[in-house]
Amino acid sequence: MLPVINDRKIRTAVVGCGRISRNHFGSIEKYPNDIELAAICDSDPVVLRQHSEKLCVPAYRSMEELLTGEEIDLVVLCTPSGVHANQAELAAKFGVNVMTEKPMATRWQDGVRMVRACDNANVHLFVVKQNRLNTTLQLLKRAVDKKRFGKIHMVHLNVFWTRPQSYYDQGKWRGTWEFDGGAFMNQASHYVDLLDWLIGPVDKVQAMMSTTRDIEVEDTGVLNVKWRNGALGSMSVTMLTYPENLEGSITILGEKGSVRVGGVAVNDIQLWKFDEPEDYDKDIQQANYETTSVYGFGHPSYYKNVIETLRGEAEAETDGREGLKSLELLIAAYLSARDGKTISLPLEY
Repeated sequence: MLPVINDRKIRTAVVGCGRISRNHFGSIEKYPNDIELAAICDSDPVVLRQHSEKLCVPAYRSMEELLTGEEIDLVVLCTPSGVHANQAELAAKFGVNVMTEKPMATRWQDGVRMVRACDNANVHLFVVKQNRLNTTLQLLKRAVDKKRFGKIHMVHLNVFWTRPQSYYDQGKWRGTWEFDGGAFMNQASHYVDLLDWLIGPVDKVQAMMSTTRDIEVEDTGVLNVKWRNGALGSMSVTMLTYPENLEGSITILGEKGSVRVGGVAVNDIQLWKFDEPEDYDKDIQQANYETTSVYGFGHPSYYKNVIETLRGEAEAETDGREGLKSLELLIAAYLSARDGKTISLPLEY
């Protein structure tokens, strides 16, 4: 039985004050009766001082010092992906629940290590998948779960965004195999997540990738997928789109329905046709939304589930094992591209 926090606010620390951290700070502010920002941590002293002055909370250069000096219930990892595993293990050692940004790790064994560490310490491991909670994808998930497509024949995803060289030059860890991962693992990670979450377990993966920017990892790639249910699909990803982010989309074609959710970040339902109507079809236009951010607006809803889970009122929607599903797909894609082979899943039996 995991411990429950129901008699006070959930004391939370955010580790890493980079660009995604603002979504977490904003989400914490939306639930003042349930959760509080107790401390922050960052290795950059300038960034740390700026955030400490703005947020008026204790600031630490070291995560271990933070965990030693503060009583924390939940640590939020907004750090480079390659250090998530060690940081999750450290938090678990202190008996602290963990929330990690995507991807949960850059190596398969690191992801498995995170799950085992949190299991052994009897703490939660949450993996952020906020795009699942966007209104457009919630409608699409509902249609898939209700089997409105009948047999799904074909699925295709596009992620046509741009990341100039200046983006990668912001930090030495960006664009590296060890700490960051490439276009699939980092920028398009939430779209890879849709392959399993929406369509089901994957049987086989084929991938080809290329690199144009001055980085170690791929900035462009294509992926072929065969699901266990017989569906076929593909995914095209590039960070070289000129001059700005163009499209983040998913198209599903089935025997009884066809849907395309497009826009810059799956925020616009552009095609919605089924052989039999449902009452929630009228909600399509209302579900569409304007966005200037590829992150969407799902972080606050994600925090709601985390709070309810820590209160003992709900089950975690995306825990560590759920996070492993997309990590497994990512690792399979990289193995396929490296070796020129079709990779069968699961990676381990």
